[in-house]
Amino acid sequence: MPPILRLVRIGNVGVSFAGTIVGGLAAAGSGVPYSFSLWWPIALAALSTACVTAAGNVLNDVLDVATDRTNHPDRPLVRGEFTIDGARRLAVALFVVGGLLIVPVATTHPLLAAIFLVAVGSLVGYELRWKAQGLVGNALVALLTGLVFLYGGAAAGAPVIVLPFVGMAFLATLAREITKDIEDMAGDVGRRTLPMARGVPFATASARASIGAAIALSFAPLFWYVAVGSAVGIMYLALVLAADAIFVVSVAYLPSRLHWEQTVSKGAMAVALLAFLAVAFR
Repeated sequence: MPPILRLVRIGNVGVSFAGTIVGGLAAAGSGVPYSFSLWWPIALAALSTACVTAAGNVLNDVLDVATDRTNHPDRPLVRGEFTIDGARRLAVALFVVGGLLIVPVATTHPLLAAIFLVAVGSLVGYELRWKAQGLVGNALVALLTGLVFLYGGAAAGAPVIVLPFVGMAFLATLAREITKDIEDMAGDVGRRTLPMARGVPFATASARASIGAAIALSFAPLFWYVAVGSAVGIMYLALVLAADAIFVVSVAYLPSRLHWEQTVSKGAMAVALLAFLAVAFR
């Protein structure tokens, strides 16, 4: 894969793009329509999300070159495949493009602009200050993941509908970030992460509690706006139960098999994304 695609972490960019689309379709609740008036703001929001996600990943690599020599020696900046100055310019350009993309719909969808500013502010604040503060930094990353779905919901004009998805994404990501901090303890010099401050057993219990809360919240749509006995309700329930089961596996072996657990968590998030998409056909 070309260094620039690894630098922006194209897989994460694609997931954030898809998450915004799913959030918009789930909020609209009309399946996958051909309406230009619906797709136009959702598409711009998804492209904007992709740009901001890519910018954040590049900024992360720029600021983490030292620790990545231990934790992630395969990353492009560590290997010298991309210059640090070039990466800085790329991050700024991606942030600017991400903001410009929503300008055409900012007047009709003002919440998009507000979410964009909150997301960029949180991302930059995380990288420059809060990343070293352990749980606060974890919570900011989790918030940014949840905002992906809220961004799509706002683009569709019905952000309240996706609030359960925002909460689930927040809690699942929080658990994964804590797991990553357990794995990266050796290279996290100067950071006060949760496992370093409170110990691995406490961090493990926190990750499991977060997954438990996400699983509990996953049933909220069935008590709110999805009929359990309907085709959509059955489809959502089947998919969300599968996602929940995989999430349980993602924390079952902690604090061992850490990298494998993170991979399992990604799989659970992919299945959960399909469950969220099912809601679009309610």
